Amino acid sequence: MKAFQYVRANTAKSALEALVKDPSAQFIAGGTNLVDLMKRGVTAPDKLIDISRLPLNKIEKEATGVRIGAMALNSQVADDKLILEKWPLLAQALNAGASAQLRNKATVGGNMLQRTRCGYFYDTEMPCNKRQPGTGCGAKEGYNRMHAIFGTSDHCIAVHPSDMCVALVALDATVVVQGPKGERTIPFTEFHRLPGDRPEKDNTLEKDELIVAVTLPDSPYTQHAHYLKVRDRASYAFALVSVAAALELEGKTIKSARLAMGGVAHKPWRLQEVEKALVGKTVSEATFQQAAQQAMTGARAYEYNSFKLKLAPNTIVEALKMAAGLTA
Repeated sequence: MKAFQYVRANTAKSALEALVKDPSAQFIAGGTNLVDLMKRGVTAPDKLIDISRLPLNKIEKEATGVRIGAMALNSQVADDKLILEKWPLLAQALNAGASAQLRNKATVGGNMLQRTRCGYFYDTEMPCNKRQPGTGCGAKEGYNRMHAIFGTSDHCIAVHPSDMCVALVALDATVVVQGPKGERTIPFTEFHRLPGDRPEKDNTLEKDELIVAVTLPDSPYTQHAHYLKVRDRASYAFALVSVAAALELEGKTIKSARLAMGGVAHKPWRLQEVEKALVGKTVSEATFQQAAQQAMTGARAYEYNSFKLKLAPNTIVEALKMAAGLTA
């Protein structure tokens, strides 16, 4: 690993000041992803700015929702009584991610910023436009079993690895960031990017900005919500396909819906048109089958991930059935 400087920031202001002074520096909190990248030579910052001590770990009820500090641990959020009661979909997604040890170290802000787990991105001997722009995408003609079926480009077909982010995009979260000009907010649907011709840029966060919180609006999805993750092993594995499903019901009629997918795109994949189509429909497997087929509009598979064209709609149907209480 390349030698680097290490400094600790005690306030968001001092952290940002340190970052502005050294553009090659990076923030580190839990380090559950960044340290791996440094060990493999994928990234090699000259300086690490430790922000783990910043007072940004509170989970606070607000007038219209909840504010979760960026330094809150994944396990802390998943076990919080308010989150479990009002936003159970988020707790389910967090508990589906990684191992208990990692959840006890990983932060909300860090989870949002984790890089893809594409093998070509991690292998510095292989071409990867995300790691080194202009070198090509090894995954397109390589072993692409874990890769995207939505929103791909000729430059990149990697997927975003987070479970938490799939729930957050479904729940209409907002990201609060702080920079030299003060705070600004970013709708979660706009925070992560599709690869386009700039796959090295994962999100819309500016280089001189720091995530300070995530906010969630009050939600009607307290009773009928389910996060379903399909993976190769029962635990400690990234999703082949995951679905965050939430329904607001009046009897058997769907009053509103939230639906998002993971493991299928460069960003958490929100299915807003499908949500609209579900409104007013009666809860049934036939309704959910129709929604799943609509959700697959525009899907494109590669040599080794064509199974996702069947797995993805099946996972949507099962997640919706479980959210609606049609299965045990």
